[in-house]
Amino acid sequence: MNEDTKINCAIFQKQESGIGNIAEKINNAKEIHEKAELAEEMQKEVEVFFSCTDYDKNNIDCENCRFIASLRKKTAELIIKAKRLTEEGE
Repeated sequence: MNEDTKINCAIFQKQESGIGNIAEKINNAKEIHEKAELAEEMQKEVEVFFSCTDYDKNNIDCENCRFIASLRKKTAELIIKAKRLTEEGE
């Protein structure tokens, strides 16, 4: 995420900081297995957003949080799938 992202939620701010660090590690990883391990870690961290007890579908911050979480989740799933496809091709 970029520094301009402002979602008024302490849970989002805490989690997204950690997830951003994982994303950076994924981007810097050279091997697909390394990226996939980090993606699995990201998936676990993203689940916090989907199980948030403070979620309010009428709150724009909550909706933006879920949208970002969905993108992070899909990214992680694609990386893990790429690893599986690579393994199948070997």
